[in-house]
Amino acid sequence: MSERDAPRPLDARERAELCDLFDELGPSAPTSCEGWTTEDLAAHLVVRERDPRSMPGIIKPEGRFGRKTETLMAKEKARGYPVVVQRVRTGPPAFPWRIPKLRTLLNLNEYVVHHEDARRANGRGPRTDRPDLDEAIWGMLRRGAKLLTRQVGAPLVLRRTAGDQIVVRKGESPAVLTGEPIELLLYLMGRRGAAEVELSGDPSAIDKLETATLGI
Repeated sequence: MSERDAPRPLDARERAELCDLFDELGPSAPTSCEGWTTEDLAAHLVVRERDPRSMPGIIKPEGRFGRKTETLMAKEKARGYPVVVQRVRTGPPAFPWRIPKLRTLLNLNEYVVHHEDARRANGRGPRTDRPDLDEAIWGMLRRGAKLLTRQVGAPLVLRRTAGDQIVVRKGESPAVLTGEPIELLLYLMGRRGAAEVELSGDPSAIDKLETATLGI
């Protein structure tokens, strides 16, 4: 198989499909990111990958760091929506974003969550045609769910609809969050209202999960 015919990495395919959705929806469509349109979301992805000065404000959007990131996004949006989407589609600089394995760690969750941010806010339900993506996200949840739930002061188990599970936080009487991997990721990234999941288990643990700050 030639390099040209080789399958694209999952993050590259997800980025391309997200850009197709951006093109389809246009710049003013809502997203699940409160107050952001598709244009804002596309600009966020560009500055995240192309301007290190945006990172403090992405991590902590309040205060001067957040204002700096907003300024960078505004400059990006001034290029025009088609240009911004094309810059997302082109992808990030080679280092460190395109290093094998590291690229997936850095990008896949980001693209999947923001793809769903655009889909769900515009009346589109879960994707059912990406078992490869589900498997990849499940593997990343095994490695990263503890970080995403670090402020949950209760035992927690993630369970796939098929039955596999991850013990995220050990202890008796856990909260059990059940759903497909992408839905579980959405919930743990703070998209509680968009994620199609079921909660069961100890009521106290459930309450702590439902009220905790989730995500990176």
